[in-house]
Amino acid sequence: MTPHAIAPAAELVARHASAEARATPGSSLLTVLHAIQDDAGYIPDGVVAPLAKAMNLSRAEVHGVITFYHHFRTTPPPQVTVQVCRAESCRSMGSEALVAHIEQRTGCHVDAHRHAPADGATAAPHGSGAVGVESVYCLGLCAVSPAMMINGKLVARVTPAKFDAALDSALSAASQDGQPRAAKEFA
Repeated sequence: MTPHAIAPAAELVARHASAEARATPGSSLLTVLHAIQDDAGYIPDGVVAPLAKAMNLSRAEVHGVITFYHHFRTTPPPQVTVQVCRAESCRSMGSEALVAHIEQRTGCHVDAHRHAPADGATAAPHGSGAVGVESVYCLGLCAVSPAMMINGKLVARVTPAKFDAALDSALSAASQDGQPRAAKEFA
């Protein structure tokens, strides 16, 4: 996910929802939306109408899918996105204490009881760019809890010190080119 210069909506739709792409087995609105978000970093507003037309759907259907699934963003992501696992295994291994440390370090509030859309995640300015923090429920690393993801890179057995190092690495990478990047792996 690299929100570089965003292609015009029509170009994004043409690239990802062409007749050939729709003819591909398994191709669906979800597949196309994921491809657009992977390309642009989020789902731009201008994509809804041309995508609906290209896939022979109503704008309401496309909008409904975008807003129903928490993974889709309708605004550009912060330079650094932290997703901290709040599922049972990670909780039992100290993720709640880790969340308190993350909140203190980033200035973001992470709501444990709200599975909010990605757009609803809190973000705070941090040095050279914004940091966004989201709760997620299972990253599949239960055996090496607590777990988190920074800019799409999984990090296992997270401690406050390991979080600080991963965050510093991600912020440094983001400040070098102004783009989100995966943090150095600290697993």
